[in-house]
Parts: sequence; structure tokens; C-alpha cells
Amino acid sequence: MRTLIYNIGTLTGVLPEEVLRLQGREMDSVRSIDNAYLVIEDDRIAEFGQQNAELLQNSGHFDNIINAGQGMVLPSFCDSHTHLVYAGCRDGEFRDKIAGLSYEEIAARGGGILNSADLLHNTSEEELYRQSMVRIREIISMGTGAVEIKSGYGLTTEDELKMLRVIRRIKETSPLVVRSTFLGAHAVGRRYTGRQEEYVDLICREMLPNVAAENLADYVDVFCDKGFFTVPQTERILECAARYGLRPKIHANELEVSGGVQAGVRHNALSVDHLERTTDAEIQALSGTDTMPTMLPGTSFFLGIPYGRARDYINSGLGIALASDYNPGSSPSGNMRFIMALGCIRMKLTPEEALNATTVNSAYAMGVSGITGSITPGKKANLIITESVPSLAFIPYSHQTPFIRHHILNGKIWNKA
Repeated sequence: MRTLIYNIGTLTGVLPEEVLRLQGREMDSVRSIDNAYLVIEDDRIAEFGQQNAELLQNSGHFDNIINAGQGMVLPSFCDSHTHLVYAGCRDGEFRDKIAGLSYEEIAARGGGILNSADLLHNTSEEELYRQSMVRIREIISMGTGAVEIKSGYGLTTEDELKMLRVIRRIKETSPLVVRSTFLGAHAVGRRYTGRQEEYVDLICREMLPNVAAENLADYVDVFCDKGFFTVPQTERILECAARYGLRPKIHANELEVSGGVQAGVRHNALSVDHLERTTDAEIQALSGTDTMPTMLPGTSFFLGIPYGRARDYINSGLGIALASDYNPGSSPSGNMRFIMALGCIRMKLTPEEALNATTVNSAYAMGVSGITGSITPGKKANLIITESVPSLAFIPYSHQTPFIRHHILNGKIWNKA
């Protein structure tokens, strides 16, 4: 199956095959081709370049032809940090936030993550899948083509496995590139209140072996932060997970400077995520490593907490990724265009930096930048065709104006119906 996309105003996000992430000043550059075409073979990008008359004369050689209408074509968004498999919602806590309670205060009262765990426990696997697929279709409609999904609302062996089986089913039935992360250490389950070390024992002794036996996770995560898991507990879990071949992706420095970044670096984490609280020590620890700093501005927006120091990271020569943190308690949205806009408006990224942070670098942060996240021959044809827009800057600038003409996943136009 060969598909031609022609009449492209600007093809943007072009990268050579060997580039899997961008760092420092590289992030402010987006290679583009004006008046372009792109050819898809089956589900892969085959070739692209500047349009010419000969190409259109030979259009009969294609099975499908798509007129981009002078819109942009760019890589689909990649969202490397989500919790979108959950039951129900936590809109009741929204009133607590409005009344002035902090995220930590809600959690300390037995709410937050534990409320989601209670809801999930009482929801069947089939119903959990149904609810989650509604969110999957939602994020696809907003331009996401790859997503990482965490467990962590189970907090018992049985319920963590239920979540991970749902994620596996999403991976098998949705058109997205999906990666799965085991986050049993998201909070301490209610049964283990006051016995946190015993809960860590449960993760290492029972949860991880079962997750590995069913091959349910690509990565492991720990919420290493104030009121959750300590650095020694985090490292114990990571050491155990390493025996099953699970590479870390770490929650760190959302609520305080926790040492989680340094722990992640010591254990070769693929990414360290949140980073709302950062000192120069974290930037120094990440310099020269393979770990991608990942910031979640939707959480800062919803909770009213500081935004990550993106400019300082980039100015030091590091790359950053941006992700949505889509979850029911602190970032109830998977709109990566809005994340891109927050990156520009609140974190002072250029539109080019924000695009790279939500595509190739976020793909790297979930281990898939070899197959998606840029316009590169051989990568998956996961592409956004925009309406005619004046510039790349328009996308985050006018972030509520509809801009997607077509979303192509695996070489085919996605149709919500």
C-alpha cells in the first residue's frame, strides 16, 4: 500500500535516522521543507522532499492520495508520562483544591491516589478497559501517536496486574505506539498503612515477579518524593526490578528536592519525571547521561506549583521532554498541544523547543524514538496534517483553535467513528 501526501505547505520535524534525541541548542532547531510531498509505504515513511511536477504526473502509481491543502505536516505528539488507565474520576477533590487544600494534604487525609485505588478495585477489568479506551480515542483526536501508560492505582498485586493487563490490551487493540510501566510504588496501599517497609517487601517479593512472569511491563517507576517513597526504598525496588530486565522511569522532585533524580541516574533511568523542584545539583547529575529530564507542565498548571526550570536545563546543554501526566488527580488532560503551549507561555521555550520536547525527545523518554517522533525514512507514519496555519508558532500560540485536518496513524487516516 503506497500513499502520497502532496501540497504540503511545510513538512516539519525532519531528522536523520541516527538522531534519537536533541540536547541544548539543538532543541531550538526544526528542519523543515516548504512545498513538500511525503510518501508512505504500508505503515512507514518511505521518502519525502520538495514537490515537483513529475511527482504529480506519476500519481497513478499510488493507492491513496491525500491533499494536505497547504497545511503543515509534522510528527504526531509522543506522551511519555501518563496514568490514563483509571476508574471513575476525582472531581470531588477538585472542590478541596479550590478550598485551598494542597496535593499533599488531600493525600494525607486518605484521598488522592488511594481514592483511585478504591475505585479501581471495585471496577471490572472489562469496564476499566472500556473507560480507558474513551481516553485513548480522546488523545488520538488531539494528535497523540505514542503514549506511555503507568499502573499505580492498584496497590495490591491483583489490582496492579489488572491495570497492566488493560494496558497490554490497549497496546494490542489501539493504533498507538504504547509502552507500559509498572508503578506499584505510587503510594502505600491501604492495607499497609504505617507499614511502608512491608509494602516495599510486597513489591519486591510478589508484585515484580508476577509482572515479569506475564511480561506485562516495559519499565518500572517509583514515586520518590516527600510523603511517598524514600531514596533507599526507591533503590531497593530498582535493584529488584533490574533482575527482571526492567529499566527505570522515576517520579522525582514534584513536591520537594528528594534525591530521586540522582537515584535515577545511578540506576540508568530512561527518564526522570516531574522536576518542578530543581537545584543546580540535579542539572549537574543529569549532564552527560542517557537519562531524559521530563517536565510535566500540566501538573504545575492544575496544582499551582512551580514549573520546571526548562531554560536552565537547556542552557546547560541538556535536552528536555514534555509530557501530559494525564491522571485524575493532578493533571486531568492529555492535550499535548496545551502542554506545548504551557512550555512556551510559562517555561519560555521557543515553539521549536516545545515541538521537539513533545515529539522526538518525549519519544526518547519512552524508548521509541527509533520508530516514531520525527519525519524520518523508515519510521512509523504517525503524522499530523494541520489546517493551513501561518507558522509553527501558531500551534502553541492559538492553542484552542482547531488545527488538525487529519491524524495519520500507521499510515492511515484515523477516523474516530
